[in-house]
Amino acid sequence: MGHTYSNITFHVIFSTKGRRPIIDLSFRQSLYDYLAGIARKEFGSALAVGGTGDHVHGLISLATNISIAQAMSKWKSLSSGWLHREFRNARDFAWQNGYGVFSVSRSKVQAVAQYISDQENHHLKISFEEEFLEFLKRHQIEYDPIRIWD
Repeated sequence: MGHTYSNITFHVIFSTKGRRPIIDLSFRQSLYDYLAGIARKEFGSALAVGGTGDHVHGLISLATNISIAQAMSKWKSLSSGWLHREFRNARDFAWQNGYGVFSVSRSKVQAVAQYISDQENHHLKISFEEEFLEFLKRHQIEYDPIRIWD
């Protein structure tokens, strides 16, 4: 076969350092747009980006020449550097070290994109911590309850 083809779509979730609500409304949408641009330029495409003041969700289609770990490293480092340069009130901004990544079948892409776009309403009922633990349980991912939050 002369070409490489793939359909690798995943839902990634990560929070600010210490889960502090520092993704300010004044730059939140700009951050989501910038994250989508990083994905397009560096590792594939972002089908959806959203979140709240303390975390981000992304629905990502990954290119064949990069690993998830490389993509997340680029996403987090390039976006935090951009925030530091562009927004005075984000000078102390930092992402948490880790992230959660969950595979998404093509049949569920629209539902996951809708879920991401509705994060503000969703988190009126459930905390980020509760949401993240639910994702781990739903996807049968084992975790150490003592070490999960940094």
